[in-house]
Amino acid sequence: MRRPVARLALLCLGFGLCSLLYGLSHHRDITASQPGGRGGQHPQHRYNIHAKVAAESLHLAVVACGDRLEETITMLKSAILFSRKPLQFHIFAEDQLQSDFRAILDNWAFHGKFKYMLYPITFPSENAAEWRKLFKPCASQRLFLPLILKDVDSLLYVDTDILFLRPVDDIWSFLGDFNSTQIAAMAPEHEEPRIGWYNRFSRHPYHGETGINSGVMLMNMTRIRRKYFKNDMTTARLVWEDLLMPLLKKYKLNITWGDQDLLNIIFAQNPESLFVFPCQWNYRPDHCMYGSNCQEAKDGIFILHGNRGVYHDNKQPSFRAVYDAIRNYSFGDDLVSSLLFPLQLELEKTMHTYCGRIHKLFTKQLTKSIEDFYARQTNGR
Repeated sequence: MRRPVARLALLCLGFGLCSLLYGLSHHRDITASQPGGRGGQHPQHRYNIHAKVAAESLHLAVVACGDRLEETITMLKSAILFSRKPLQFHIFAEDQLQSDFRAILDNWAFHGKFKYMLYPITFPSENAAEWRKLFKPCASQRLFLPLILKDVDSLLYVDTDILFLRPVDDIWSFLGDFNSTQIAAMAPEHEEPRIGWYNRFSRHPYHGETGINSGVMLMNMTRIRRKYFKNDMTTARLVWEDLLMPLLKKYKLNITWGDQDLLNIIFAQNPESLFVFPCQWNYRPDHCMYGSNCQEAKDGIFILHGNRGVYHDNKQPSFRAVYDAIRNYSFGDDLVSSLLFPLQLELEKTMHTYCGRIHKLFTKQLTKSIEDFYARQTNGR
């Protein structure tokens, strides 16, 4: 009689273990707590965080407010097009934009290439209004990403007006080049000091000779959360969450570009913590509108940054041509005939501008990215 009982007990134990594993594999939602902590504490979130993403995924964050839906979708499309590893998008958006994001992203057929999570715009409750109105609506949200995305080790933040002409994997690889003190990577604000803004007009500390641009910001967020930062407010070093508000209070009358200025102040006082990558990873109109001054872009533009609203006016038609080409491209269409060739034709019409005169730089890397994409498809068969 003992053997059947033992078998039955063993069988029940096996079923119980299987049920537990099944339940864990289907447990997708971890509900985060509601906001309401004091300013200076970790900002809380009023959203659900879904199943943890595979460790090999590349994490990309963006903040979208106002009329930035189309621009953000175009940026996400460019990220998906050429990336080799799966992408995890962290999209911080105003409530009225979230249903539109879901409708578009759920309709894309590349579910094996990306996943996404939507978050509300969230600031520390005691100072939310002050942070929200800093520079542009919602722009300063990026400062709080290390505190909100506590389970994310590394992250690439980009502005909505970014276009990837090269796989996200390649800028992500800079994380492996960080030395033991570096926690983030950005590009210089200017290459040519004679037209630099920070070195001519700034009323606060800034990094390096010409400052840094925060439109493309690669972060080791684990290191950011652990670091104690030097500052000019106290002799004691401060962690990230205790640094931000005092910094804003001290410099708010002296800053022009909002959160980017605060980042410049932080890394001016902690220069050993910043990895500076070349300008072709954050190529802006300033690099060509007064003449070509990003020498590294001779190998092609890797990431295009259409600040100054140039995707939506005719001041820099070469930038707008790239944006329109990617916006109008449909997944599954031939990349050469539906993206590259139409773009080349439009760029040839921009030769009357300084940026248009070097329009081949706008397609040099894009051409290689398309060639590599089709080569991977061929090798994968």
